[in-house]
Amino acid sequence: MNLKGKHFLTCDDWTNEELDVVFKRAAELKKEFYEEKPHLYLPHKTLFMIFFEQSTRTRNSMEAGMTQLGGHAHDLTADKMQLSHGESAKDTAIILSRMGHGIASRNCFYGIGADYLAEMAKHSTKPIMSLQDDIYHPFQGLADLMTIFEKFGNEPRGLKVTVSWAYADTHSKPLSVPQTQALLFPRFGIDLTIAHPKEFPLSKDIVERANKRAEENGTKINFTNDMDEAFEGAHVVIPKNWGGFGAYGVHEYLDNEDECKKEMKANLEKYHDWICDDRRIKLADKNVKLMHALPADRNHEVTDEVIDDPNISVVFDEAENRLHTAKAIMSLTM
Repeated sequence: MNLKGKHFLTCDDWTNEELDVVFKRAAELKKEFYEEKPHLYLPHKTLFMIFFEQSTRTRNSMEAGMTQLGGHAHDLTADKMQLSHGESAKDTAIILSRMGHGIASRNCFYGIGADYLAEMAKHSTKPIMSLQDDIYHPFQGLADLMTIFEKFGNEPRGLKVTVSWAYADTHSKPLSVPQTQALLFPRFGIDLTIAHPKEFPLSKDIVERANKRAEENGTKINFTNDMDEAFEGAHVVIPKNWGGFGAYGVHEYLDNEDECKKEMKANLEKYHDWICDDRRIKLADKNVKLMHALPADRNHEVTDEVIDDPNISVVFDEAENRLHTAKAIMSLTM
């Protein structure tokens, strides 16, 4: 299957067959990584990485991945480029695609990020890769699913996975991780439960599409406002905060930013008890696994007791798989 030049803006644009190729390549690359066998799929090629926000796993998985594939990644931020002076996504994409072999960008600004990446993809002659935007986080979705395959087998039909909102106050976290999981997991046979307070829903369009994916693939997706109910019998739990932007139309949010943030903060303070702790983990399956995209707000989203339990937590396996899935996408598209 020839995937060279294909953009990676969302897993929703890739067929299951195409994603199967990605997972197969990622598993091969992981094996070779542990055996310290070189796998120079991209010798002397260049990836331009544009970050509008901070990053640990994404930045390092892409940069280390390019090095291990034989190429080089340019670590760029808006202040290092003419973006800071208003250069358009179109012009940036045209120029960088003439100078290198791939462009990857993280832009999580609400109502802006996904459109910015789509505009770049429209004008770039090389693959554009989303490192996270305001709607999707496709690389995280791949790492999540690879980890599930490793822990439960490549045919996870009937597996119950719970994605639950959890309390956190460090910053307003995007909707992109749970929305990617909602769209992706049901396609591979996983029964999904999504729990959140009524003030913190996912975007309406994503919910409609997630229900459609579940129907198409003969899986179940359940939404609840009860965290305890969501944890009952779950084989995988993913407690993760996300902002309340799903309750607002994007234009409404942009027009009333201060009012929106004030209301979300007030709503947030109602739900300190939405935490993955020992009591809740005992509601799940006896062999439950904890996943999280990291960084976790420890003792807010999940207690130290749970996230540091080696029999439960697979968060570091999940984080490592960011490297192998990133390398798979880059080696196949560039």
